[in-house]
Amino acid sequence: MNNIKYDFGMVGLGTMGSNLLLNMSDHGFSVIGYDKNPAQIKKLEEAGGNKPTVKGVDTAEKMVSALKHPRIIMMLVPAGKPVDSVISDLLPFLSKGDIIIDGGNSHYIDTLTRIKTLNDAGIHFMGIGISGGEDGARNGPSIMPGGDKTAYGYMAPILEAISAKVNGEPCVAYLGLGAAGHYVKMVHNGIEYAIMQSISECYDILKNGLHLNNDELSQVFQEWNKGELKSFLLEITALIFKKKDDSSQGFLVDKILDKAGAKGTGQWTSESGLDLPMPIPTIDSAVMMRTISSRKDERIKLHQIYRYEPKKIEANKDEFIKELKDAFYFTMMISYIQGLAIIEQASSELNMNIPLHDVVKVWRGGCIIRSEMLPLFMDVFKSDVKNVLENNAIKTKLLEKLPAIKSVISKAVNANFPPVAMMSSLGYFNSIVREKLPTNLIQAQRDFFGAHTYQRNDKEGIFHTIWETVL
Repeated sequence: MNNIKYDFGMVGLGTMGSNLLLNMSDHGFSVIGYDKNPAQIKKLEEAGGNKPTVKGVDTAEKMVSALKHPRIIMMLVPAGKPVDSVISDLLPFLSKGDIIIDGGNSHYIDTLTRIKTLNDAGIHFMGIGISGGEDGARNGPSIMPGGDKTAYGYMAPILEAISAKVNGEPCVAYLGLGAAGHYVKMVHNGIEYAIMQSISECYDILKNGLHLNNDELSQVFQEWNKGELKSFLLEITALIFKKKDDSSQGFLVDKILDKAGAKGTGQWTSESGLDLPMPIPTIDSAVMMRTISSRKDERIKLHQIYRYEPKKIEANKDEFIKELKDAFYFTMMISYIQGLAIIEQASSELNMNIPLHDVVKVWRGGCIIRSEMLPLFMDVFKSDVKNVLENNAIKTKLLEKLPAIKSVISKAVNANFPPVAMMSSLGYFNSIVREKLPTNLIQAQRDFFGAHTYQRNDKEGIFHTIWETVL
């Protein structure tokens, strides 16, 4: 081991961990990583040009002893028990004031527990969300830090240097107390689920309702990825339809099994929505559809029983594609609105003090849900708005796209398509902007069978009725 004292340590030298270290090295920071796999250590050092300022070691003790004080150590390991295992390995070699960062997709509830445990030991602990995949890690991710603000002060120069930049501004900001960083990243992923689901619904309708081929599909999504809908997810969608299969004729997308994976963050977002409570039905429906997709054998069997096929949508192709584009815009905007609303509610409930303006600013570059829609939300949060739907610019956009999503859903459902994200978005909108809902009947039913009481709309108080007298 040389005599260099390193600026930053990393536990886990997989693709993300190594790329983040190399990104830091490019910006003049000395970095050291720990991994039990010698191949990963060798790969890191070779990618770093075998410079002494990019080092890999095979024990936690070697890494910790080579770091500057206070030691700054990030973990990029799978969520759950592996995180606690790494913390246990590190603690014997740490001193009061050292900083441990969990850069993975840990559940925010686990992060809150770890913050308390390590604070009692004099160690700063932060949960930091990182989005952008391996390319983002290497060239500039979106970074969502939360937790100990003193610890963030030590890390800020490094994180600002390596993050994505938009108009010269780094896509990183201190996002609040406690588990704010992991909570924001969790909801980021929930929004990601919703937008991906709505894109897949558009794909289904275009392919099986309008019978577009892959070249035409690529062209449609490429055209959509301009102006007000420009986004990373549309950009990669257009490219996916161009990829030929290396092992057989045709396009790769057509050979991929229709079972979507999930790592838990979408489900956690839905669970948090139920716990708060906060309505996020578009995100919920996206989580549900991944679960339905996983039941492939059941779907095959039921298809053989029902023979329920999607039908051709009888409409002017160009006009319908324009309607579908507007319906997607509506759904995408509602996805952001629901995600930001749950962050605002959780911030209040858990005393995280999350600045929504900075959340949106961080999401503008590097992350998976970056889009041209986000600057509109930045403008909204420059004011002291509590409900995004009250903003005039948001209102104008939603009302502009409203006829299109109604038309698309009607045509799609009549042709046997399941546009659940679109339907959930429209149902949410139709409900949340309505003064009176039919839930007075539900409350009457609850009081009838369970004496749950009710409130009245004509006088104050809590009431209960003996309903059986009507029998």
